[in-house]
Amino acid sequence: MWAAIKMLTVFIGLGAPAALVGIPWSVLRGDFSTMYGWGMSVIRLGVRTGGIRVRVIGRANIPPGKSVIFMSNHLSNLDPPVLLPVLPGMSSVLLKKSLMKIPLLSTAMRLGKYVPVERGHSQEEAKKSVELAADALASGLNMMLFPEGTRSKDGKLLPFKKGGFFLAEATGAPIVPIVIQGTAQMMRKGSNKVYPGEAVVRFLPAVEPKEYATREQMMEAVRMRMEEALT
Repeated sequence: MWAAIKMLTVFIGLGAPAALVGIPWSVLRGDFSTMYGWGMSVIRLGVRTGGIRVRVIGRANIPPGKSVIFMSNHLSNLDPPVLLPVLPGMSSVLLKKSLMKIPLLSTAMRLGKYVPVERGHSQEEAKKSVELAADALASGLNMMLFPEGTRSKDGKLLPFKKGGFFLAEATGAPIVPIVIQGTAQMMRKGSNKVYPGEAVVRFLPAVEPKEYATREQMMEAVRMRMEEALT
C-alpha cells in the first residue's frame, strides 16, 4: 500500500498545481502541448516514486513522421500511467464521457482532443467517437487505446472491440501493436495495492491498413503479433 500512497502523493501534490497553472495557460494559448508535457512528467515521476521501473523495447518499430494508432493489451490500472509517458509525441486517448463534465479539466481535455466514449453507446455515438479520433489523428496526434476494452484477468487476450480498426480503416493510420507485461503482478484487478517491480513495454512492427483487404484481416494481424509477443 505504501507504494500506492507515494504514487498518489506525487500525482496530487504535483499534478494539482500543474493543472491549476497549466490548464488556464493552455486555454489562453489554445495550445495543450505545455500542459501535456507537464502531465507526462508528473505521471513518469509518480510511477518511478512508486518503485516501478519501465523498460521499453522496439521503439524503432514506430513509423517516423506519422500519426499512429497505438493498441495495447490491458492487464492492470497501472497500464495507462506506465504507457502514456513512453509514447512519442502527444497522444489522444479514449475516456469516459462523464469526465468531460468536470469544470476546467473538461476544457483541457477538449484542447487535447481526447475522445469521450460511453459503454453501451449507440451506433451514432460510436460513429461520432470515430470522427473525433480521426480529427485528432489529422491534427498530428497519435491515438492510444486498449482494443480489448477491459482488463484481462489471466493475461490472455480478450476479444477485440472493432472501433479502433474502423478508425484505422477510415484514416489509413498505421497501427502499432504494444504488449505490456509485469503490471498485473504490481497491481491486481480489484485491488488498490501497488507492488514495486518492472514493467516491460514492447512496441511491435506496425500494421498498415492498406495491406489488408478487410478490416477483419487487419484485426487478426494485430492480434497474432500481440499473441506471439506475449508467448
